[in-house]
Amino acid sequence: MKKLKESDIPSVRLYPLGDAAVVVHFGDVIGEETHKQVRAFAAYLAQHPFEGLVEYVPAFTTVTVYYDPWLISQKGNFNPYTKVTGFLQRMLPLLDRYENGQEPRLVEIPVLYGGISGPDLPFVAAHCGLSPEEVVALHRQQDYLVYMIGFAPGFPYLGGLNPKIAAPRRESPRPVVPAGSVGIAGNQTGIYPLPMPGGWQLIGRTPVSLFNPDSTSPSLLHAGDRVRFVPIAEEEYHQRKEQRHVS
Repeated sequence: MKKLKESDIPSVRLYPLGDAAVVVHFGDVIGEETHKQVRAFAAYLAQHPFEGLVEYVPAFTTVTVYYDPWLISQKGNFNPYTKVTGFLQRMLPLLDRYENGQEPRLVEIPVLYGGISGPDLPFVAAHCGLSPEEVVALHRQQDYLVYMIGFAPGFPYLGGLNPKIAAPRRESPRPVVPAGSVGIAGNQTGIYPLPMPGGWQLIGRTPVSLFNPDSTSPSLLHAGDRVRFVPIAEEEYHQRKEQRHVS
């Protein structure tokens, strides 16, 4: 397999974030190619952590690498930031081998659309010049890429929303959005994992739990997963929710 050269990824740049972190910036375009680089970079760090690494946080176009400057400075007479950035720069030509060659995990999310579960579905339909049924059809007809988990524990930012159903955030955020609510904000769709304030347009709700702090893997979804929304009826929604609480 041919190795990438640093000249092949000219958009990558590194800069400090405070005195204990480095931001690795893979460009300004949110898309699948940038996402692949972000994932590859995170995969390399997971398999080859350097001494002094605290954590890394992947996002849409960046990976922020947090390190322990005191620990790193004890290993030699050099600047911790210089040491870390040197290590990270040497990673860049190796990222191709860490791009996930396997098929991404597909997670089906059942959704009860409309009604009290999706109170903003009529607004989205009117805003887009469609019927509520057309909005649902367009929302569920394609698979979405999980670009990142953020904003709240387990909250997935999903890419791939049909532009025909893009809608602005609410002018006044709700004080509490129920857990499992499926929303639209701009050209993104997402799922609220916990009850919390929020301003996304709510079009449905899932009975599936997206975040369980007692689990070995608390977040149901992870960056790189694919999500497929599957419409369900109200009876099935309540059955699944009851089964979740029993289990």
